[in-house]
Amino acid sequence: MSEARENQESSAYDVVVLGAGPVGQNVADRARAAGLTVAVVERELVGGECSYWACVPSKALLRPVIAVADARRVDGAGQAVTGRLDTDRVFARRNRYVTGWDDTGQAEAVKSTGADLFRGHGRIDGPRRVTVTRDDGARLTLTARHAVAIATGSRPALPDIPGIQEARPWTNRHGTDSSTVPGRLVIVGGGGVGVEMATLWQGLGSQVTLLARRRLIPRMEPFAGELVARSLTEAGADVRIGTQVTALHRPDPTGPVTLTLDDGSDLQADEVMFATGRTPGTDDIGLDTVGLTPGTWLEVDTTCLARGVDDAWLYAVGDVNHRALLTHQGKYQARTAGDAIAARAADLPVDDGPWGDHATTADQHAVPQVFFTDPEAAAVGLTAEQAAQAGYRIKTVDLDFNAAQGANLYADNYRGNARMVVDLDREVLLGVTFVGPGVSELLHSATVAVAGEVPLKRLRHAVACFPTVSEIWLFLLAAYHRDRT
Repeated sequence: MSEARENQESSAYDVVVLGAGPVGQNVADRARAAGLTVAVVERELVGGECSYWACVPSKALLRPVIAVADARRVDGAGQAVTGRLDTDRVFARRNRYVTGWDDTGQAEAVKSTGADLFRGHGRIDGPRRVTVTRDDGARLTLTARHAVAIATGSRPALPDIPGIQEARPWTNRHGTDSSTVPGRLVIVGGGGVGVEMATLWQGLGSQVTLLARRRLIPRMEPFAGELVARSLTEAGADVRIGTQVTALHRPDPTGPVTLTLDDGSDLQADEVMFATGRTPGTDDIGLDTVGLTPGTWLEVDTTCLARGVDDAWLYAVGDVNHRALLTHQGKYQARTAGDAIAARAADLPVDDGPWGDHATTADQHAVPQVFFTDPEAAAVGLTAEQAAQAGYRIKTVDLDFNAAQGANLYADNYRGNARMVVDLDREVLLGVTFVGPGVSELLHSATVAVAGEVPLKRLRHAVACFPTVSEIWLFLLAAYHRDRT
């Protein structure tokens, strides 16, 4: 099918998707699998933020940094690591994984599903209507028989600080598409993007200063941020907690930037990056034509239907609904929403009860996340504080990873911690957090246990192989039962 069919016959579809990132692609794929006709509209690169400026390039860049750090933890291998990273090759590796910012392959993948791809700025123009304006000014109106799905993502939010425009700060996009290592880089923000970028650029040779208003990665257990801060400091970064920027100055566009801090001191850098949150990509997509407010996060039900719109036709998936700004969670929502759209289109029952086929229950109970720092920080479900605030009667079990011999074989003097949060009334897991080298690959076992509400009595029969890092499960469960008897 063509990339921009503009004859009148092609303007009506069962489903119109705004945004061709991973989330939009999953909605389209699920709807097509159910036999629905689908139009996908994208105004930038097919593949979205994740493919070109976030998940993929950041992990492509971070992997060499972490690989070297892992090798240095193993006696015999560490002695072989004698030089610095080859930054040109690291950047070239990134370029391969983002396909040189050429989206031809992903565009072809969208079309191979049978969906039609339209390039241009899509705006909702009343119920079930989307107007697409192409770069050459040509316009096309698409109508949706059953659903319009908004999957336009989010973009960096810059704080309102004097001098911020003059400073020309980096955002996550500059942090992942730049190919020059700044001598001094200040990163403002201690969340996931901030700590990953600090790990990356310190590893590539920058002198990094990380400024955070409160503890690092605050949505995880406190020990996660503490271990990451300790490691960053040992790597040479300057980590400052409880610090805010009050002004920026960069009179020479090619010169250094000066940051004024809330204690009155100044800090100079060659570049400054802000990783201080996201704002929804909903400001110019026509929300006002259907009674919603442009530029806001969209509230949805468990099938991702947007609230405040009549007749069950508008869906909001991924970042725009603000449930979990994570690609994998957005794709989960997209699969669920695509199936719900198909069920409603066929006038079939919608299974939207807890853990139903058309429900995004995991958004509330089992969201997994990994930060590819050194050490890695991985968590799923509720923290102890969140569980207590939600009214659960809980017990936490904490262990050093050195309890598992597999961890010590993975890395000499392995440093990491694990915590599980137990619902005492049901004896199931509410949350699990792992911090340590290589723990990202351990997280899915925890996600299955939390999402599946596997009773601890049964979980003890899931035998961990010896000697692996996953043996930590054996010791966590043993500690829980020992304390209960």
